Amino acid sequence: MPSEMRDRWYAHVLSRKMRSPFVHILFGARQCGKSTLLRSLLPSDSVTIDLSDPSERARYAARPSELIAMCRALPRARKPRVVFVDEAQSVPAIFDAVQSLYDSDKLRWRFVLCGSSARRLRRTEANLLPGRSFLHRLQALVLCEQPAAQAQATGFPPLISMPWPKGQPDQPFPTWNLEDRLAYGALPGVVTARQSDRADILRAYAALHIEEEIRRETLIRNWGDFLHFLRFAALSSGSMLNYASISQETGISQPTVKSYFQLLEDMFIGCRIPAFTRSPRKGLIVTPRFFFFDLGVRNAAAGLIPSGSMVRANPGPLFEQWVGIELWKRLQYLGDGALSYFRTRSGSEVDFVIERNQELTPVETKWTENPSLRDARGILAFLEEQPKLAHRGYIVCRCPRPLQLHEKVVALPWQGL
Repeated sequence: MPSEMRDRWYAHVLSRKMRSPFVHILFGARQCGKSTLLRSLLPSDSVTIDLSDPSERARYAARPSELIAMCRALPRARKPRVVFVDEAQSVPAIFDAVQSLYDSDKLRWRFVLCGSSARRLRRTEANLLPGRSFLHRLQALVLCEQPAAQAQATGFPPLISMPWPKGQPDQPFPTWNLEDRLAYGALPGVVTARQSDRADILRAYAALHIEEEIRRETLIRNWGDFLHFLRFAALSSGSMLNYASISQETGISQPTVKSYFQLLEDMFIGCRIPAFTRSPRKGLIVTPRFFFFDLGVRNAAAGLIPSGSMVRANPGPLFEQWVGIELWKRLQYLGDGALSYFRTRSGSEVDFVIERNQELTPVETKWTENPSLRDARGILAFLEEQPKLAHRGYIVCRCPRPLQLHEKVVALPWQGL
């Protein structure tokens, strides 16, 4: 079954919000399924402008006012006419044209803009239509969209629940084991591809999509330096950002290294997870950690061949990244919480701290089928330090069923995350 036929969790949220008389802007990394999702939701008579087409991009870059003339020529109808602009960031002036039309008649048209980079928009201080727009973000697949084959009721709710409107998806993505998730990531096109094609798709993504996007959105003077940086950043995904160390390792200046990390964030290829700082302890580490948005893309960008054998060579760090990315994506969708990590210079640490509803939940990840109380030392110390806000902690691991390791600590199978 092709990826466009599968259910996306954000579809019901986006469909409901797009009924509101605002401009709707959907951002997300390449190949997350933005255009596919929108085309499945928009009316069949929608007007589509695809700025990924070089001829269309050149045309509207030269005359963005043509959008105004084209929209005003559309016959009036009882319902707003939907105008969908794909890769809208390619022509920032399009946003001004949309504002002019929206301000002239809020009900005649319904504008939907889609983009895979905020780089040019940020650098040109493009008009993101404040007070006139809803901003949306589509992520790579989350666990509820691609459930585990061996998932079973755990008796514990997910750490960050994302219920479906009908209880479960009608057409979920194919089920994968944990090893495949760590090797190939969660891009819809990769998940629905044949296993023999997945590594090639990811290598093409790293070599072509990222390169194409970067060349289109920014001017990099030394392409070789950037490719060297990209591989280093991918290999160190999940680690704390240390610009001085990266500069020394790569031979690239610190200001340039910082600008390259910002570029990856602007393209939605990476995210920073900050340190938890609300602690009375001294010697807190406050440097953020940087994660690639998808493990398959990370593996390919690092110059690795995504495969089961690659995962088995060093599974622990990949598993930790997978848990962190999964939690981060869910919080981004729900928009009502934050994710951080906790670490001190003396060595006390918690992999992730979820903050929601004025409550803190420490989470450790362990690549083990047999977790023990020894694995919960960091969690117990954190719970003791935050008695008013933190009441229970979790170890996410490969145990077959939940285990009560302590009155305040539960080990959860990764399927029940």
